[in-house]
Amino acid sequence: MRNQSPVLLLLLFFMVAPSGLYAQETDSTGKIGTTIADTLKNKPARDTLKVEPEKNCQQKAIGDLFRKKEKAPKPPKKFMALVLPNISSNPSNGFLLGVGGTFGWYMGPRENTRVSSAPFTVAVTSKKQLITFVKSNIYTRENKFFLQGDWRFYIYSQPTYGLGTNAPETRNLPNEIHWSGEGGSTDSLAFPMKFNYVKFSEIVNMKIKENFYAGIGYHFDDYYSINDEKLNLDTIPKLVTPHSVYSDTNRYSRAHYILSGLSANVVYDSRDNQANPYKGIYANINYRYNFKFLGSDQDASELWMEFRSYIGLSKKKPRNLIAFWAFGDFNLTGDLPYMTLPAIGGDQRARSGRGYVNGRFRGKNLVYGEVEWRFPIWPCSNIIGGVLFANATTTDNPARNVALFQYIQPAVGFGIRVMVNKYFRTNINLDFAIGSHSQGFYFSGQETF
Repeated sequence: MRNQSPVLLLLLFFMVAPSGLYAQETDSTGKIGTTIADTLKNKPARDTLKVEPEKNCQQKAIGDLFRKKEKAPKPPKKFMALVLPNISSNPSNGFLLGVGGTFGWYMGPRENTRVSSAPFTVAVTSKKQLITFVKSNIYTRENKFFLQGDWRFYIYSQPTYGLGTNAPETRNLPNEIHWSGEGGSTDSLAFPMKFNYVKFSEIVNMKIKENFYAGIGYHFDDYYSINDEKLNLDTIPKLVTPHSVYSDTNRYSRAHYILSGLSANVVYDSRDNQANPYKGIYANINYRYNFKFLGSDQDASELWMEFRSYIGLSKKKPRNLIAFWAFGDFNLTGDLPYMTLPAIGGDQRARSGRGYVNGRFRGKNLVYGEVEWRFPIWPCSNIIGGVLFANATTTDNPARNVALFQYIQPAVGFGIRVMVNKYFRTNINLDFAIGSHSQGFYFSGQETF
């Protein structure tokens, strides 16, 4: 087993972080512990000044601005669909046209069933690319089961830069501009690749106790028709690429490889809403083993560890909060195919690494962290909100003695949120992020994490 210490450090972080984020434990009513901001506010009031308590700001959506005051709002439904046009243009995709958004629904009574969600995208480009995916998180009636799905089909292109956070030397890179993480750089230090990709991943978790789930899953990844565009073995000397060298060294085909395996999964989820949480904790540990007898080219195992937390800063304005996200992705045994190695954008929603193109940093192991301040802008009604965020990525490359945390690549950014459904807390999100010699625009119908 490689890189044991980072795994243990991340596990220790998952164990101690939840207790450190709150000033007291859960009370007898089941309410999540008082936040640090609440503790600071509990100061004795001055005897000479009495202030009447203000009413909590009621959450509204953009549609409430156009509703007549005398007309009562419609009761909340059990199903919501946000479908948005996706029209953009960039050097890698050319002209892109499609639709995207998210579905939200309740499988049971709202009082005892969490909301389910399924972001989706269907798009085609002028460069003959096709991008389709559905990524579902479903809670059945009374939260008895939690289903996590990730289905994708891509006819796609993406640059790769080699393994390790230092590959290649980013100080020599010209600016990269991409849209929604779907495009890529065309600079001379990138190694462009074209491929078709089919992914099917489904995990079935059963409720063990309140907020705690355990389950098993099946995962299938198929990369085929791989075209490593800079590879040329007919020249003298031969022109090789990071993908070709890694594939040859670890006995994988340069044109096609498959992963097929089973996983054991443990989830803790106390979030009040998975699409747009105001409070709670989410933690997930997933151990996946890919078996040759199930169709994998080789046996190999992978460990995924993830933690998210949401800390309220104001009782009056619950949309004012600090959100944390951290995960580690580790290739424990065997060797994974190059394009399936841990990389930014490899999370279920493909949202990690804002500021960089998906796959920009890749390695045998990866650790990622992000913090985001979410706050309301529109007075009291919270229709318009903003975010400020920062993230950092580190990957390794054992073949070149590059260790985790030896190089760290940061990014920062800001964004706007427009509430379109206050019952499901669905936003229209527009973000701009700046990384090291890289920047990107991001448009979506669900929070990044």
